[in-house]
Amino acid sequence: MQTNITTQGNVTNVAFAGRLDTPASQEVGKAVEPVINNASGTIVLDCRQLEYISSSGLRIFLTIRKAASAQGGKVIVKGINGDIRSVFLMTGFLNLFEIED
Repeated sequence: MQTNITTQGNVTNVAFAGRLDTPASQEVGKAVEPVINNASGTIVLDCRQLEYISSSGLRIFLTIRKAASAQGGKVIVKGINGDIRSVFLMTGFLNLFEIED
């Protein structure tokens, strides 16, 4: 699992590549701590290369969303594939996040 974080102006892009499963979620959780601590801008969760997401991975997305909401920021989830879209639909996450293709 790879997580690449870049910031340009008021936009932070978090690009995920691989499988965001339970073992990877601990590493990813640590990697996104700076994003969670400074979530007042726009956060783009780029999922174009994300192959799989577990409940632990969903928890990370939710933590980022809660931090952004509390700090006046917003979260956009971009490029989810059909399998991940199904998971988002079943868990209600499609209603929680702004989704872009």
